[in-house]
Amino acid sequence: MTFQALLVSKDEQATHLLTLALAGFGMAVHSCGYPDGVCQLAEQKFDCVLVDYDDPHSAALILQNAEQAAIKPVTVALLHDQSDVRGVFGAGANFVLYKPISELQAESTLRAATALARRERRRAFRVPVQLPVEIRTANGTDIEGILLDLSEDGLDVLSSQPLYRSAAITAVFCLPDQENSIELRGEVAWANPNGECGMRFIDLPSSTRKFLKTWVQANSPVLPPDEPEPVSQCKLTDLSLGACYVETESPFPEHSTISLQLRVADMQVDAEGSVRVMHPQFGMGVEFAAATEAQRKQVESFIEFLTSRPGTTPELLITPRALSSEAGTNQTHAAGSNPEDALLDLLNRGDSLSQAAFIEELQKQRNTSETVSN
Repeated sequence: MTFQALLVSKDEQATHLLTLALAGFGMAVHSCGYPDGVCQLAEQKFDCVLVDYDDPHSAALILQNAEQAAIKPVTVALLHDQSDVRGVFGAGANFVLYKPISELQAESTLRAATALARRERRRAFRVPVQLPVEIRTANGTDIEGILLDLSEDGLDVLSSQPLYRSAAITAVFCLPDQENSIELRGEVAWANPNGECGMRFIDLPSSTRKFLKTWVQANSPVLPPDEPEPVSQCKLTDLSLGACYVETESPFPEHSTISLQLRVADMQVDAEGSVRVMHPQFGMGVEFAAATEAQRKQVESFIEFLTSRPGTTPELLITPRALSSEAGTNQTHAAGSNPEDALLDLLNRGDSLSQAAFIEELQKQRNTSETVSN
């Protein structure tokens, strides 16, 4: 399966270096200037779009057109002035590469960008199926519906009553040739007034995710794209019940969702989260998704273990799940303040802080032992 990248730049040196780097990650590259870039986005589907900010107005137009694509590509901005990074993220860039671009910088950033692009292609892969489904809402209401398609990450359903975006729901149905029904928790990612909506799964047990992956592969005439490899070049530096901070040269963009696997000794914690703060080529702050009481106790035990053994560094693997959380921010983030969880509170204020100011506050928390650091 061919993955396509669009590179819009007049910088020949950057174009040559990035073309080679993208090829190493299995991306076929089409390079062009700004006017042709707009036309290419209208005529062709790209998994990844890279645009040079040497012409800020034209670059912003490229990002705007990429945002309006039917399937949004992962976007990377090439930037001279690091002080402009927040504005570039605000314009729609998911990643940035600072010029002049080095091979190491290109490899670390594009590793995360291409992994996310592959995950987006896999996430868009769905198997059509029509089955009765029962939808349980958070207030206890049961709604009848028809399952329209299914993937290992979500489903589309036509319900007898309209649902609203970001609603927490549970879908219960029985797949063909299966004796037992399957029960999946999630959030409404999008919804139409006619009752059709998309659901994104949340906190799937590993056994259920494996089952869905196997079912999708067995019931599709075409195999889905390969699962991206997890990012292992990362270090957990701060951990609380609601969030963590990870140092890595390959951070994922703000609002993307990721899966984390933490291991130390004979303990393992599997969690899902949303990136709240991203510092290019340095690290990211992750807010954990709404978890069960059992999962919270897992994290609590993990924290206690690390606290009792200073200097212990856990193994950490991170895998991208989606470019955007789709269902919006968690309640804690929306509230804007969480004094009981100092790390989560800092992540919620991260948009208003420069990277230097954020790291300074993070260091103060470490020094006062309000978070677990390693």
